[in-house]
Amino acid sequence: MVNMLYNNPEFKSNDLLGYVVMVVIFSLIFVGIRNYRNKDLGGTISFRKAFKTGFFIALVASTVYVVVWLFYYYLFVPDFIEKYTAHVLHQCTSEAEIATKTEEMENFGKMYESPFFVILITYAEVLPVGVIVALVSSIILKRKEA
Repeated sequence: MVNMLYNNPEFKSNDLLGYVVMVVIFSLIFVGIRNYRNKDLGGTISFRKAFKTGFFIALVASTVYVVVWLFYYYLFVPDFIEKYTAHVLHQCTSEAEIATKTEEMENFGKMYESPFFVILITYAEVLPVGVIVALVSSIILKRKEA
């Protein structure tokens, strides 16, 4: 990320790759639910219990992500918002768009001054992906008693 900010001012990154990596990492949710079902529950699990298990795995993984981002942001890239704002404004094509985006980014920057907001926005970035993987895993892995 530091390289992205300081050696790549255009923020050229591969969002698709980022989400693919998240899904691959969150695939451990599938493994966790399956192992819990097979080793602790005798091979059966309800959708509800599977989803609850997957959700908590996603929550723990997301919390680790949030904590890492907080350390990274505050210690290594405290000027992230300024760099990102410059990038967003550079992408604007009209004066009206620049004015609108300037106001939006100023508001976002003010909100990002609060660690609480940083935590919320970071969870919002990663937790929904984990919840979707937990949902799909629960649908696939649910197995009722015979």
